[in-house]
Amino acid sequence: MSLLVVGLSHRSAPVSVLERASLPADAKVKLLHDTLAAEPSAEAAVLATCNRIELYADVDKFHAGVAELSTLLAQHSGVALEELTPYLYVHYEDRAVHHLFSVACGLDSMVVGEGQILGQIKDALALGQEQHTAGRLINDLFQQALRVGKRAHSETGIDRAGQSLVTFGLEQLTAGRMPVAEWAAGKRALVIGAGSMSSLAAATLARVGVAEIVVANRTAERAERLAEILVASGTGVKAAAVPMGAVAEELTRVDVVVSCTGATGLVLSADDVLAAVAPAPEAAADAAEEAVAGPQDRGPAPDPAPRTMIGPAAAEVVARLAAAAAAHGRLADAGAVRTMEAAAGADGCPVGTDGRSALTGVDAGSLELHGTWADQGEAAAQRRPRRGVRTPAGGTAARLALLDLAMPRDIDAAVHRIPGVRLVDIESLAEASADAPMAADVEAVRAIVTGEVAAFGAAQRAAHITPTVVALRAMAAEVVAMEVARLDGRVPDLDERQRAEVTQTVRRVVDKLLHAPTVRVKQLASEPGGAGYAEALRELFDLDPQTVASVSRADASAQAADMADKYDDTGRAS
Repeated sequence: MSLLVVGLSHRSAPVSVLERASLPADAKVKLLHDTLAAEPSAEAAVLATCNRIELYADVDKFHAGVAELSTLLAQHSGVALEELTPYLYVHYEDRAVHHLFSVACGLDSMVVGEGQILGQIKDALALGQEQHTAGRLINDLFQQALRVGKRAHSETGIDRAGQSLVTFGLEQLTAGRMPVAEWAAGKRALVIGAGSMSSLAAATLARVGVAEIVVANRTAERAERLAEILVASGTGVKAAAVPMGAVAEELTRVDVVVSCTGATGLVLSADDVLAAVAPAPEAAADAAEEAVAGPQDRGPAPDPAPRTMIGPAAAEVVARLAAAAAAHGRLADAGAVRTMEAAAGADGCPVGTDGRSALTGVDAGSLELHGTWADQGEAAAQRRPRRGVRTPAGGTAARLALLDLAMPRDIDAAVHRIPGVRLVDIESLAEASADAPMAADVEAVRAIVTGEVAAFGAAQRAAHITPTVVALRAMAAEVVAMEVARLDGRVPDLDERQRAEVTQTVRRVVDKLLHAPTVRVKQLASEPGGAGYAEALRELFDLDPQTVASVSRADASAQAADMADKYDDTGRAS
């Protein structure tokens, strides 16, 4: 076994790098075939999730394999090799097995103990099966990883140490104010996407008690199918499918959005979200008047002339500032809106997330006003550590809660600056999970992984020598047949019973002579460093390498046939 894994994950790379290096479906397929085309690799599999990208391969040369796999990852991810290299990790042989088994048990997940990684490992194996890049080693490795992961969840309390990424994200949206079920009760949710993660999100939302779920997907049939499943789930949730073109309208009607698509660009921009939560023009104007006048009745304005210098664009800016002041406690003074609480202002830019487009046509006075806000916000951001969930300024309840589970991201990170919006994405989940407590059951899972790695290594090493042992016994059987034929020529008067007895006696002698050394060599081969015993056996008995290779190919064909029985034509387990 010469298993090599090269990859990067949330533990080794910042989210910004993971996001850029994410692999769409067609890139995974191309990466698999290019890996097999590379000289050091005999078989390969790709495990790509929202927080990891790993390439597994059976290689015959370690250093050449590392160089080749690293280069291929860079080529297919679109991130330059020199930029990607500092974030890559490499595991070889038993360490690579240990890594995958730990991943399967949820020990390496962003949320420790989460179980959805098992489905992603199953998908990686299915893709290798479909593309014929998964041979004996990859098949054995990934199937055993699935069994180890299931064992960890059934024999320990690792489920108490973690949860699905969806559930963890919903908990972060509540900001610890209340249980998720209480927070979700009666809410209307929009799920964007209909893949495995989006389906899990929809099912979780239904389970925790949202009143209605709307599913949007580029393929209408998949959205409709997911909605049908939700309705039939018995949770009592209402569900319907809408086209992607209706997302902007749905944003104005929902309380929660969960997005996880395979799109390579943004699905929701900051402008989309701002338009959905922005107050009506009449309400904004009233808020502006009230903020400028102050809470007390000041009577009629003595002279409206000072306001004539503010054009329509500047009025919109002031209206947004005033609305934020009314909502978040920032004060207005003498007709000019100035932020008095810098810490709150840092996350609550009411002008908009795109300064250039928002301030086009604004007069010099308003530009100065916006510059003051920006300076205060930047200073506050530098003083305050950037941790946890991005919340609306002042800690107020969110008008719209957004959970972005996609990689690369679906939702513009700049929306966290919009008042009344709470955003949780992969980056903020990583920050929050760093402080999550570890359960005692994690140690039990680690012990399971250690034992399973040793057993897997022993089985692989023993399997490596099996073709040699089979070839040795085939050679012995051929020698017996030749000697019996020679005996027939020398003693032609033997009857059938006598000939059969002589043949059986010779075979028993050969079997007894070979039994002890072949059993012992399998035992020795299963130990670390035992691979050399197969070579010694071939040398001692002068076995034909082609015979050994033919036995290996026959075993591989039998295994492939067995896998075909277990998997349907989509590569999914039946």
